[in-house]
Amino acid sequence: MPDDQNLEPNSRCGYIALVGRPNVGKSTLLNHMLGQKISITSRKPQTTRNNVLGIKTEAENQLIFVDTPGLHLNQSGAINRYMNRAAGSAIKDVDVVVFLVDKTQWTEEDEAVAKRLEGVKVPLIVAVNKCDQLEDKSVLLPHLEKLAKRLSAREIVPISALKGMHLDRLESILIKLIPAGTHLFPEHQITDRSSRFLAAEIIREKITRQLGAELPYQMAVEIEEFQQDRGILHISAAILVERDGQKRILIGDKGDKIKLIGQQARLDIESLFETKVMLKLWVKVKSGWSDDERALRSLGYDDL
Repeated sequence: MPDDQNLEPNSRCGYIALVGRPNVGKSTLLNHMLGQKISITSRKPQTTRNNVLGIKTEAENQLIFVDTPGLHLNQSGAINRYMNRAAGSAIKDVDVVVFLVDKTQWTEEDEAVAKRLEGVKVPLIVAVNKCDQLEDKSVLLPHLEKLAKRLSAREIVPISALKGMHLDRLESILIKLIPAGTHLFPEHQITDRSSRFLAAEIIREKITRQLGAELPYQMAVEIEEFQQDRGILHISAAILVERDGQKRILIGDKGDKIKLIGQQARLDIESLFETKVMLKLWVKVKSGWSDDERALRSLGYDDL
């Protein structure tokens, strides 16, 4: 039997793509809209690699956000091409597109995203993020006017994803734009991704935050064991890198780096799954995986 909620005559439900160049705040926006962390964040561009659904259900409204990898100009490797395809595919199959830009900045990559959105048939909302960081607020209005001329946007909303500024206004606009219809997910479901995927992403986030520029993008996490036993969730994960030098950086002096990454990841995983976690990490060298379509599919980059 369907939930009574799904029979609500005034119910609305729709898909909303969050798009923009890398590191503009899409994942931060998703997490704050949901009130829970499901998409990993860091200051390093291209942290998000997969489309991740975040589902927010309140009363008769169900907003299904699609957090996309940042659209970027570099397509030299298979992983880069994959991320651009993932972001591009999301734009085609949604009811609303939210284009995030960073304060008063407008880069070559922003322009590339704008061109990708020129043929979009659904309503476009521009969210001008990180407005709390503007010391001189007077520069914002001229920039908003420029955006209005460049983009065929239904609305342009200044926000701060991190501080939660004007997110209620953004949400009310989105609710009006999504179509009437029954809800597609149960009320308490917040993502379409598996527990294994979320655990791998948390580990990858901690690596990215710890190592920053020290470790290139050629790094992935592969969950090899994920099993609950006597109240403890046992997780074993292999971290893939391309070269021996990257492995040494990741392990650190006497294993200090990998130990710290494991400690931080375990705490977040325990918080997410609300259970005690036993986490084991090790590092494998797999040369060329990030430019190998077959290797990418084996690591889960196969949903296109």
